[in-house]
Amino acid sequence: MTTPEQIAEWVAVGESETLELKLNTRTRREATQTMCAMLNHRGGRVLFGVTPEGNVHGQQVSDQTIEEVSAEIQRIEPPVFPAIERVSVGSSREVLVVQVTQGHMKPYTYKGTAYRRVGNTTLEMSRDAQDQVLIERVHSDQRWENQPATGWSVDDLDLSEILLTVEESIRRGRVSDPGTRDPEELLRGLGLVKDGVLLRAAVVLFGKTERVELEMPQCLLRVARFRGIDRAEFLDNRQFRDNAFGLLLKAERFMRENLPVAGRIVPDRLERVDEPLYPPEALREALANAFCHRDYTIGGGSVAVAIYDDRLEVTSSGTLHFGLTAEQLFLPHESLPWNPLIANVFYRRGIIEQWGRGTIKMVELTTSAGLPPPEIEDAGGYVTVRFRPSRYVPPQRVGRNLTERQQAILALLDQAGCGLALREIIAKLEPKATQRQVREDLAILRTLELIVSAGHGRGARWSLV
Repeated sequence: MTTPEQIAEWVAVGESETLELKLNTRTRREATQTMCAMLNHRGGRVLFGVTPEGNVHGQQVSDQTIEEVSAEIQRIEPPVFPAIERVSVGSSREVLVVQVTQGHMKPYTYKGTAYRRVGNTTLEMSRDAQDQVLIERVHSDQRWENQPATGWSVDDLDLSEILLTVEESIRRGRVSDPGTRDPEELLRGLGLVKDGVLLRAAVVLFGKTERVELEMPQCLLRVARFRGIDRAEFLDNRQFRDNAFGLLLKAERFMRENLPVAGRIVPDRLERVDEPLYPPEALREALANAFCHRDYTIGGGSVAVAIYDDRLEVTSSGTLHFGLTAEQLFLPHESLPWNPLIANVFYRRGIIEQWGRGTIKMVELTTSAGLPPPEIEDAGGYVTVRFRPSRYVPPQRVGRNLTERQQAILALLDQAGCGLALREIIAKLEPKATQRQVREDLAILRTLELIVSAGHGRGARWSLV
């Protein structure tokens, strides 16, 4: 039972996605639009008898008042039956509290129009947004991943991966030992068998490579290393088809082979420590999220890894769902994977550590490594997670492999900012090099269009392009 004190607490916080304040029930039409929006979002409350500024005046409430509010609510489709409560606030006046939960039959409409809640504002929902809400509603019961994998049997799966997953789940305490190692029983315990039939999620997770290549175009990984900061020229470009665990390993191997190494000096030890430019654990989180959240209904869809000189991007087919935005992913949020069966197996295997913390963990890992937090972009039918370095990183390969000395020259020019003369480069280089060696390196780097010179002879100064 709601008390005046509870109303005061709600009102003190102010209007929000889940709270609307109305002076009286004469505004019941606008209030019902808001209830409709809340049903399409996370639920909420409408308080009649409170000013938008938060003054609790109450109003005279009769049986007719309740009937009028109820009649307006009956114009919402599909039908809903919210709780309506009368709370006395003194002087024969009451606050009417109408509370709705998040609806299970979205999208809801009021007088034929659907509404959505944005902050403390109620807006009409576009037709595209209604279609997306409807897809999400149907998706909960009829997802691509939980449909039968027609023509597939346990013999078509990688049994070693199944056993490894279960053993790792037991070791991490995420499942009790089932007391059997029969593959079908293990798959049933993972929720990947229904009525004796394999589900598509089982194929995505454990399908043998040779058959996945032929029959599952969705199980695709694209990897590329580009020269420079755009897609004008490939240095490496490959595609793989395999189960999710195989693709994860291939993506990690590609990144190890193609990412530059960032060196740093350990204080008090006077020695250089070489580490990957981006924290491997953060990259693995981004990849795991991509496999768990991507849209597998897109036949030509994929997970992609693109490495540029100034960033790394992990992209997956599909869009963000359930009202989540890129900004909200960096705040505590409920985990709502688009493919919960696949996500559950990734969790049990230990690839993702905690529900709903993947993006937050990426921020923690990158910032602790001295890097900017990752960026997330939801556009063009793809979700992209973008990692950037905190400083200029000399490329290891631009049309040819660069030597350590050539990379060191690039790093010196970046630090200088305003350019360096030949004698200054020679003086700063470690280990030392001859004038001839440095001249040759500068010529190569200029040919590769990585550096330019200004001036002539001894007055020439070198700088990055």
